[in-house]
Amino acid sequence: MTGTITIIMVFSIPIIAIVTSHLQKQTKLKGQFIQEELKLEKLKQENFLLETEKLKLELEQMKIEHHNDTKIG
Repeated sequence: MTGTITIIMVFSIPIIAIVTSHLQKQTKLKGQFIQEELKLEKLKQENFLLETEKLKLELEQMKIEHHNDTKIG
């Protein structure tokens, strides 16, 4: 009985180490994935703000052109 327990203990320690290492790697990869997602969302937000500002400027330009056209015509 003691021999069986010893054998189980000898083989279970490396298996637990392998499983723990695998779980740690998975956690690190998930963390990296979340960081990349965060960077992507920041870029999307910046892009949205830039596009919004561009549209505002284009609208203002159209208003000025329309105002000038109505003055001339």
